[in-house]
Amino acid sequence: MVESERTKHTCLRLEISGADPIFVKGTWYHSRFDISVTDGSSSWICNATEEEVAERAAQWDQPVSEYLELAEQYLGFQQPDSIYGFSDALEGCKRLSWTFEKEGTKLEWRWKCKPSHDSKKITVGVLDFLMESNIRLSEEVVNKTRSFEKMKSEAEKCLAQGQKLCKEKTEFEDATYAKFLSVLNAKKAKLRALRDKEDSGKAVEEEESTDKTESFDDSERSDNEQGEEVDSKKATSSKARGRKRAAPN
Repeated sequence: MVESERTKHTCLRLEISGADPIFVKGTWYHSRFDISVTDGSSSWICNATEEEVAERAAQWDQPVSEYLELAEQYLGFQQPDSIYGFSDALEGCKRLSWTFEKEGTKLEWRWKCKPSHDSKKITVGVLDFLMESNIRLSEEVVNKTRSFEKMKSEAEKCLAQGQKLCKEKTEFEDATYAKFLSVLNAKKAKLRALRDKEDSGKAVEEEESTDKTESFDDSERSDNEQGEEVDSKKATSSKARGRKRAAPN
């Protein structure tokens, strides 16, 4: 991979206990890094070579990539659990240090920063980077705000459409249910009319059947009475003939 593709830039306003804040600008490559430090009036630089980084990483039994990643993490963002230092060294140099824990052991990394030959250039470079970063951040905030407003507008439209669809669905269900009830009630009324008609027909049939039975009983009774009357006449006639035969004696 091309080294320029792996280049990263960071700038940290570092708060140090008992001293004024300093600005630490870092440029991170694939296997090395550069650091510029300024307090606003003076500046220092540290250009760590590939050999120096590889040697430091070997001392801590770390791959170079892991060593650079950890250094970028602590010099790109101030870690609250770390103790930072920027102390004097020989010949106007400064020693930049920070602490961290690894596997329960507290470690300290130090890098020597040499005085810059052009403090103004270093300070202006840091300020330009901060200004550009602030502009990019502001643009990002504006773009994200616009995106958020657009998403909010779309969400409101979707919500309104959803409410409309829900209302239409409820109205459709109510209309369908009302139509179903109307059809059901009509069928019930029709069945009730048919049942009433059927019950009325059965009543008429029962009444006619009762009349026929009574007529049959009357006819049978008349036939019996006529038979009894004939039998009575026959008996009377027989008695009369009997008396006539007995008279001469």
